[in-house]
Parts: sequence; structure tokens; C-alpha cells
Amino acid sequence: MACARVPLDELHVTEPSGPMGRDRTLPALHPERMEDRSFVAYRPPPPESSGAQLEEFIEHAQFIADDLDWLLALPHDKFWCQVVFDESLQRCLDSYLRLAPRGLDPEALPASPAAADMQRRLHRAAFMTFLRMATHKESKENFITPAVFGEIIYNNFLFDIPKILDLCVLYGKGNSQLLHKMIENIFTQQPSYYGDLEEAVPTIIQVLDTILQKCGLQLEGATASEPLKLEAHGRSTAMTMTQKDLVDLVLYLCDSCTTIYSFLDIFPGACQTFQSHGFLNRLASFYELAVPDIEKAIRKRNFDDKSLQEDLWRRLSHSCRKMVEIAHLFVLHTCLQPILEGSENVQSCVEDFLQITTAFLQEKRFLVDYDEQFPVADDVSLLQQAFPHLDETRTSYLLQGVESAWEGGGAEAPVDAPRKGDNGAVCTVSAGELESLLSHIRDLLPDLGEGFLLACLEEYGYDSEVVINNILEDRLAPALDKLDRAMPRPVKEELPPVLNSRSNVFDDDDFDVFNRDKVDMTRIWKGRRQGKSARELLDDKRHVEEQRARYRTYETVVDEVPVGPGEQGGGATAYATDDYDDEYDDTYDINQVGANDLDEDADLLSRRPFTIPQVLRTGRQAQGRQEEPEEEEEEEDEKADALKRDQFVQDPAMLRERAEARRAAMQSRRGHRPDPASHVAGKPRGQGQTQETALDRRRKEAHKSRAPTTAGRAMADRKRNKGMIPS
Repeated sequence: MACARVPLDELHVTEPSGPMGRDRTLPALHPERMEDRSFVAYRPPPPESSGAQLEEFIEHAQFIADDLDWLLALPHDKFWCQVVFDESLQRCLDSYLRLAPRGLDPEALPASPAAADMQRRLHRAAFMTFLRMATHKESKENFITPAVFGEIIYNNFLFDIPKILDLCVLYGKGNSQLLHKMIENIFTQQPSYYGDLEEAVPTIIQVLDTILQKCGLQLEGATASEPLKLEAHGRSTAMTMTQKDLVDLVLYLCDSCTTIYSFLDIFPGACQTFQSHGFLNRLASFYELAVPDIEKAIRKRNFDDKSLQEDLWRRLSHSCRKMVEIAHLFVLHTCLQPILEGSENVQSCVEDFLQITTAFLQEKRFLVDYDEQFPVADDVSLLQQAFPHLDETRTSYLLQGVESAWEGGGAEAPVDAPRKGDNGAVCTVSAGELESLLSHIRDLLPDLGEGFLLACLEEYGYDSEVVINNILEDRLAPALDKLDRAMPRPVKEELPPVLNSRSNVFDDDDFDVFNRDKVDMTRIWKGRRQGKSARELLDDKRHVEEQRARYRTYETVVDEVPVGPGEQGGGATAYATDDYDDEYDDTYDINQVGANDLDEDADLLSRRPFTIPQVLRTGRQAQGRQEEPEEEEEEEDEKADALKRDQFVQDPAMLRERAEARRAAMQSRRGHRPDPASHVAGKPRGQGQTQETALDRRRKEAHKSRAPTTAGRAMADRKRNKGMIPS
């Protein structure tokens, strides 16, 4: 081997060659120094857990894991010779990045424990290989010149933008800090990757445009990937496309959003490159257009497999959350973080923040979802503290726009769809969905108790991915850290029987069959009661007698009760009165009710006699207790009653005469003058008429026009007098 502290790119080694044993000197990085070893491509776990397929997967993964472990055990120079010149190794690593299961994939870990362990081992070996490939200095003796290292990884395509994106999405959780150093070193040692990223961002934006085109939508100002065909007006939408296309569309969207978020979260330096292409505005517009359309398709389309529908909704919800978090990453790393770190361009960062958030006002659905996770008011308050000269007019306009977006309705998720809520909020999920979430977490973390997992799901809005991530990264809320992680599921209390908890207005009555063993069946019948006829039922007046006795108690009204001489302490008879409330007199003393009345003492002291209801009177009372308002009529009634008692049938002429006398007396009391006697009838024809008869007839003829039936006579006389009608 060569001397120490010489970079690998300048190092030469001397090795024996051929059967003669002659030594030869070669550069440390030379194709002839590569070991002859064939690396096989990766195949993902089988979706169906049959015994033969699992054994084949385990055996195949075993080969790859053993080869990668052998590669990692090589010394520094041998490792880089194999990496640079062995094409089968690069094909193996590329296949793993492309085909390895992502976090949301159901086959992320096989059901078989042996297959799952083998997948974990292979996953770690691949990561350690990429980590060593991204390190240009392993020790003081083993290192590569930084500039040469950048050329090696760039010219031999050991890393490129798609590989870096796949590395972020596969290893971002749990290895974010290590992955950040790794990617930052790649971009630092080879700035050409920034140029590749500049060229890759339009391609990433094209992903959003492609999804919109599949849904029959298009952003304003977006460039189509292909010329618009004549039959474009009949293209499919999310509701009309086939179920397979809809599934592929949602998977494509979910994978794209997760990958972009993972990359920007691990390497925030790329946010500025993305923002230079207007990526954030395009993302917000895409969210506003595509998400409601895809949501509607998933909710309203008929799926034979309900689990597929639930999986699509879960992936769409995950995609929406990641898009909102991507927007927050842009705001955080391009605006807020430089301000908090005391950057020199504070004014520029504040302006960028106001422009970005103001642009969100047009996308109300996106703004509501963004403000729900990352309140805009909190960011504005932070800026006001860090930058006192913040424009209050623009901030007020911004906050009012956010409130207007919330009042406009925002987003509505279906009732049966799990949504991420605030910490501590209870989200309504069905029992089947809850069991599915628990099973998903228990597959990855079998040592945790179901009671502890239920508490975690409730705390994090029933989002299993957030729960798993926080448990693995040990970032649980303080309240959850205090819980026993092996806590079992609470036993569900049995509800009391319905009959025992019954509450009814008929409880404990004579016919309460739930509380009484015996019921008087003689009081229960259907239809007409047997044993009595209808006539007997109508003649039964017992209820009238009962009411008569009740009303008889009200006949005597006593205001004063005489009290014996000894009871009041005096010799004379005294009267006891009921106590009364002084407040009543005090209330009405001011108004002097009745003080100015001219009633006499007798009127004030007299009371109207008690009247028995008509239905309760006996025959004698019903005839005798009818009062008339005037004394004369009472006397006449008494006389008539006396006559009725003396004579069974009276003379009709006497009755008419008596009635006429009563009528005349009443009219005279009222001041009515009787009509004068009329002699219109006169004597029979041929015997001559008197002067009174002639005058009465003339008077009658003159006053006929007052009657409504002869109203036209006056007008006829008028026309006749004027000569209009011949007489």
C-alpha cells in the first residue's frame, strides 16, 4: 500500500501480476482492481404471503444483503473501485431506490417475521452503502480530494436528482440529520447539482399539470405537455375515468407530494430554487382545483372493495397534508428563518412573506387548510415582534382575508373520512377504521399496548403515520410520555338492559307490566265493555253526582268567621279575618284604585250570589233560579209560573194579549213612540172611502221611494216631470 495522508485520487498501488510474480504499479482507482462479483437487482416483497413466494423473496434479498455487507467490509480504495467500475452494483442500488416499498405502501413490511427482518437488514445495508458513497473523507488516511470527489460522483452518475429524491423519501424518517449532512456534502462538493435541480423543477411542476389534465382540468397559464387534440372536450375526469386510472392517479399524487416534501424538509436549501420557478403559487392553485375534484370522485364513486376506497381517501388526505406542509417549508426557510436568525435582508424577507401569503387569499380552500395547521396570525405576530416597522395596512388586509376564507366555508370532509384534528380533539371514526389503524401500528410496533396506542391516536387526530413517526423519533407529547406503553385496552362497560333503564310516564301505574306481576284484567277490555248496554252507559250519572258534591262546597262564601268571646280576649263576639300580605297594600296604595268611585256602601258590601252550573241543577232549581235583569219581568214570570201551575192549557188569545202588554210597557220605558193608526185598508170597494183613508193612501204612495224595492220610483217621477217619459 502507499503512504498515508495521500488522497485516493493520487494514490498508486503496487500489485503482483501474472504467474511470473512481476509487480506492477496501478492507480488506486483502476478498473483492473475491481473484484469480479455480480450484484442482482432488487425485487419487492410479494403482495400475497404464500410460502413459496416468501421463501423466494427471502433468498433473493439474502443474496443482495450479503453482497452489500461484503462491499461495506472492503477497504477504502477497494470500495471505491467497486463502486465506480461495477455496473451491476449500480443497477442493484438503482433498482432498490425505485422499487423499495414506501411508508404508505401496505407491503412496506411483509407479514412474515422472517421476511420483515430480511427487508429491514437489506434496507439498512443499502442506506449504509449510499452513506459511504456520499462521504469523501472517512479518516485522516482514507479520503478523496473534494474537487475530484465531486467529479467522480457526478461523471459516474453515482448520485443524481431522482436518486436523491428517492433517498429522502425512503430514509427521511429517523435519519433526517444524517441524510441532511449527506446531501449537503454532495451539493457542496459538486455545485453542478444545483444546475440539475434547476432543470428538474420544471419537470416536477409538469407532474402537477399532468394530474390536472388527467382530471380534465388545467391551470391558467399552464403549458400543456402535448398539443390539445380536437376531441379534448370529451376527455375523462376523475368521476368518469376508470377505477384503475383513478387508483393510479391517487398513488401518483401521493408519491409525488411525499417525495417533494421529504426532499425540501431534509435539504431546505432547495426551497429557493423551487421558489424561483413560482412553484408555490402553482402548488396552491393545483390544490384548489384538483383536490375537491378527486375528493368528490372518491366519495361518490361505487367501489366494490370498501378497503380500497378507504386507502385512496387515506392517501389523498396524506397528500393534502404534505402539500400544506410544503408551503409552510417555503414560508419558514425563505422568510421566517432568515428573519429570526438576524439576516441582513430582513426587509426583503418580510416582503416575500407578505407576497406569498397574500397570493394565498385567492385560493380559499388551500388557505383554510394551511391556516388550520399553521395559523397565519401567529406568523404575523412573530414578524411584528421581529420587525416593528411592519405595514399594518397589509397585515390587516391579510388577516381579514384569512377570516373571510374561513367564513366562506373552506373544506368539508365527509363524515366517514378520518381527518387530522387539533391535539386533544376527538375525531369520529368508525369501529372498523379504528381497528384498522390499531392493526397497522401493531404490525410495526408489536410491543405497545392497545390502550397506549388509542391514547396516541386520539392525541394526534387518528393519524397512524404521525403516531408511528413520533413514537420512533421519541417526540411524543408530555402527557403520552407519562403513560405505560404496555397499557392494555380499557374494558368496555356493558350497558344496562333497556328494560331496567326504561323511564316512562306509565311507570308504577296499575298497568305497568314491567314492574307488576299481576294486573287486574277485569279493567281491560277491547271494544264495548261486556255486561252493559249503551243505554245503561248513557244513564250512568255517577260522575255528575261526584261533581255536584264538589261544587256544593262553593255555595257558601264566608269572609268573616265569628269567634267566641274567650278566643279574642273580650266579652263581645269578634270576627277573625285571614292574614294578608302588607306588600299587596303597599303596592296598590299609590294608585288609589276605586277611591273616586261613587258606589254606595250597599254596592260595595253586596256580593253576587253563587250560581250553580246549569248541568248540575235539579229540575226545580233549573226552572226557579233564572234571574231577569228587571223587576217587572221577574214579576211577570212569577205570575206566568202561577198560571202555568193552575192551568194546564191556556187560552192563546190571552197569551197574545199578555205578550202585547209586556211589549208595550217595555217600549214605553225605552221612550219609543208607537206608530199612528193606519187607515190604508179602508172599506170594501164600492162603499166609498173616508178622508183619513185617502190621506193615508197618499202618504204611503209618497213615501214608497224609501223602500229599497221601489227606489226607482223617484227617478221615474223626475223624468216624467221633465217630459222625458210620455204620461
